[in-house]
Amino acid sequence: MNHENPARAQPGPASPPAVWGPLPALPATLRPHRNFLTYSALESLLLGPAFWVKLLYSYFRYRTLVYEVDEEGITMRWGIFFRREVSLTYARIQDIHLTSNVVERWLGLARIQVQTASGSAKAEMIIEGLQFFEPLRDFLYDRMRGSRPRLGTAPPHELSRGASPEAATLEELTATLREVASEVRALREALRPSSGGSRAD
Repeated sequence: MNHENPARAQPGPASPPAVWGPLPALPATLRPHRNFLTYSALESLLLGPAFWVKLLYSYFRYRTLVYEVDEEGITMRWGIFFRREVSLTYARIQDIHLTSNVVERWLGLARIQVQTASGSAKAEMIIEGLQFFEPLRDFLYDRMRGSRPRLGTAPPHELSRGASPEAATLEELTATLREVASEVRALREALRPSSGGSRAD
């Protein structure tokens, strides 16, 4: 038992998936992996002589980026002088996309693009810098589906009016039977005079 504790305490790329499989203990605070800073440094080199500006920004973003996951949703915070925060509840999530380029795959990273029903083509939140992106994506999918009503059920505001799907079907069947009965009565009324006239002759 004692020889396993130092291995658990050592940080490494394999430790986050062990924490996140199958589901995390909520609330959870997540920070980007150090490979995210490496990727940002390689990306800043594409800017040429002004690469240090992007590198400085990427460093402070890496140091301040935090994801907080709880029972209600996920919150993303970053920034020093201008603190930014994006919060999403699971009920607002409409779709989730997982993307990664060649360098990100080499570093074991990917981006989780979370889209909402805001009408914008851009993702409402981009979760990046995490190496356990697939368990996190599956977790968000499960929470997204669990926060919505199941298919084939009426919305809560319609159910509160006292009309259930079974009651609506029964009312339709009753109305149809009443129409058939009225047509049968009308047909009988139409046949009675002709049969009476033949008897008189």
